[in-house]
This record gives sequence, C-alpha cells and structure tokens, in this order.
Amino acid sequence: MGIVAGLDSSPEFTRIVVCDTDTGAVLRQGYAPHPVEGRPSDIDPQAWLLSLGEAAGGGLLEGVQAIGVSAQQNALVPLDAQGNTVRPALVGGDKRAQVAAADLVDALGGREAWAQAVGCVPQAAQPVTKLRWLAKNEPENAQRTAVLLQAHDWLVWQLLGRPLRRTTDRGGASGTGYWSAATGAWRPDLVELALGHQAVLPEVIGPSEAAGTTPEGLLISAGTGETMAAAFGLGLGLGDVVVSLGASGSVMAVHPEALADQSGMITSLADATGMYLPVVTTLNAVRALRGTAELLGLPDLESLSDLAMKSTPGAHGLVLLPYLEGERTPNLPHTAGTLAGLRRESMKPEHLARAAFEGMLCGLADALDVLRGRGVEVRRIFLLGAAAELPAVQASAPSLFGAQVVVPQPADYAAIGAARQAAWALGVSQGALDPRTPPAWQGAAAQVLEPGEELAVGQAVRQQFTAVREQTHPGAFRP
Repeated sequence: MGIVAGLDSSPEFTRIVVCDTDTGAVLRQGYAPHPVEGRPSDIDPQAWLLSLGEAAGGGLLEGVQAIGVSAQQNALVPLDAQGNTVRPALVGGDKRAQVAAADLVDALGGREAWAQAVGCVPQAAQPVTKLRWLAKNEPENAQRTAVLLQAHDWLVWQLLGRPLRRTTDRGGASGTGYWSAATGAWRPDLVELALGHQAVLPEVIGPSEAAGTTPEGLLISAGTGETMAAAFGLGLGLGDVVVSLGASGSVMAVHPEALADQSGMITSLADATGMYLPVVTTLNAVRALRGTAELLGLPDLESLSDLAMKSTPGAHGLVLLPYLEGERTPNLPHTAGTLAGLRRESMKPEHLARAAFEGMLCGLADALDVLRGRGVEVRRIFLLGAAAELPAVQASAPSLFGAQVVVPQPADYAAIGAARQAAWALGVSQGALDPRTPPAWQGAAAQVLEPGEELAVGQAVRQQFTAVREQTHPGAFRP
C-alpha cells in the first residue's frame, strides 16, 4: 500500500489531500488560504506557492510517493525568456477583457470560425482573451512575454525545480482558446492573433504520464484544471452529466469525442482521462434564487426553499424566465428576466418562490437538451453546489431533468481527482497500471433521487416554461 497526494490551488485557497493509492480513501488533509485579500483580477503566483507550503506543513506529505496538481482554470501566467513572470497572473472572470473577447471573435471571422478552430468562442475569462487584453493595454509587457503557462502548469514547473521542459495536460490546454480539442494540437496562429507575436507553449503530455520527478524522488503527474480534476475525483464516466449550481450554471457531460458546435453554445473541453467534456453554460442559476429571496424579503435561500415547498409543481401557472443578466443559453445577451402567468390566485409569495426554482432548473434543462440534441448520453446527473442541498431543488430536479439525480456529499473532489491522477502516473511508472485505465477508486458517497411518478408532472412544468420562452423570445433557442 502506498500513499499519494493531490493538491487543488483554487482562486482563494490551497487544499491538499493524502490518499491511499489503491482505494482512494482520504488519510489526511491540509488547507491554507492564499495570502491575498478577496479575489483580485491580478495575483502574484508566489502567493500560490506560499499557500501550498502552509497547507503542506506539519509533515503532511511524509511518505507520499507522487503528487498531482489541480488549479483554477483561466489563470494566465506570462513569463519572459528567462522564466520570470512578466506581470502578475491574470485570473478570474476578468470583465476588463470583454471588449477583447469581441475583438477576437471579429478578428477570426465570427463565432463559427472559433467553434471550428478550437471548439469554443472566446469569453472574457479565457487565456486567449487575456492575451488580447494584454497586447492592447500593456504592450510592453506583451512584447516581453515569451512563454505562456496556466496555474497548474506553473505550479508543476515550480515543484520540479523549474526545468527546461514545461508541460501541461490536454484538460488544461482545452480551456485556453488556443488548443483544439478536436485535433489535440496547439494553435500558435491564434496566440499570434491575440498577443501580436508567437510564444512558447508547454508540451501536452498524456493523462497517465508524469511531468517529472523531483530531486528527492517525488513523482509529479501531469496536473490538470479544476473542472477536469473534480470530474476525475467524482469518478464520472460515459452517461454521466454534472450540473453545477453557482451564481451562473453549467451542464457538463462525458463524451467520447469532441463536439464542434457552430452556434458556440457548446464549449468543447478535454478531460483528464482521454475523453471529452462538452459544456453548456447559463448565466443565471443561483443568482435568480438570491434575487427572488431579496424581492420577498427573505434572509437566505433555505427560507426561499421552505416557502417554495408550500406551493405546488407549476407554481399555479407562474413562470419565471430567469434571464436576469442576459443569457448565453439561449443566446440573449441583452435581454432581461420575465415573469409570466400572473393571475389573482398565483400572486402569492410561495408561488413566486416555486417559480424561481423551476425557472432556474428549466433553464439548466434547456442547456441539457443542447447536449442531448448532439447525441450525448444522459444516464445520471450529478448536482453540485450548495444549492443542490435545498429541498426545493431536490424535489424538482429529477422530474425536470428527466433522469436520475445524484447529490454527492461535499468533499474536495478536485484535490481527490489530482491525487487519483498521481496514483495513475505512479502505477504506470511502476508497471502496475495500464496507461489507458485509471485506478478504480471508491465512488463519491451520494444521495440518489429518481424522477419516478413525478416525471409526467415535471415534463408538464417544462412545457409551461417552454411555451413562455417561445412566446417571449420566438426562435431564440434551437437545441
């Protein structure tokens, strides 16, 4: 029996888990916040190392044979020719880059051209867009930029002592906007389009390959982005879909091939195993619940859920199109939300509360239909995020999604996924594991909810929502 570690460097903290190599059981763990206030758009990568060192304190890594690294996606670390950071890393959603995203879409000839080239349309958060922002706003820094890394690439490189060889994995690369999931290759021409000149890109290594070994003999696996690591930690396979309930929402499936989507609704990512993660995003998920709670004068989402449970499916005909921030799915960037079906009997707080939950979930069901329409198999839906625990979500989700819903117990799935990757690379290096088959770890402990007899009721609520959406925005949604 050996032990491996997985570290997840998220936007706000570093978490480390030490796991049993054979079963994945978490044996010990460490945590440290990043030494910065809030969530700035620029951060010195050294803060990630300081946090890592603190999280690993107290002999946490004693006896560990291999480490996997997961880190926040979309963080761009520009280096000069000597390997020093040109400026602080550009992280987060970074609304500064919205104009740059529109510039890039036009520069290549539109959304379809980008979807064909790399499987996604530039968004403000993506590294390719941050490169364009850098070129336009900090031309001297852009000129000095010679090497491009992401957060997990940079951390792996640091752990290995900054060797000449710099690596990444296909999962992390697929989120940059200059790597094609379909061809499995970098697009240096798109780096040049964004930055104004070429830059050195890391070598993309296979899911079970090692990035290297430290002087102390510690094996470091390829590393990956947080989304891919969490999917690996959850043990997702074909037929599994993840619905994430944040302020905005996302629907992500496991699929055997990259999906090129002309409309740009699907972002085609690669996973940490050799398969693909097509993602459809909605701009409005929990933010619609929070807005409704504030409107009704309720202190929290638990109170909103309790109120919604006093209503019935369909909310007495009340329908909320939750497009409060505009919307991506359907593509209605400049629209607003709509409340329809107001009648004297429906004008009660509990019906509005129910309509908010149903509107959020129907919006995500629309995103799910985009994937189903492209032949993606949907057997189980993993529901993630704090709102997944709310009774009003759990009561409606299975029938609205039309599938079994799994609510995993809260755990550090990205860090666990990074540890599983480390165990895979270690096993392959020792000749004990097949490079094409990851170690079989115990799955996530979870609550399982079936649509059961409520399925017909849920489909009727969906039809009610769809009728209002089509009447209000005819033809806007084409799954």
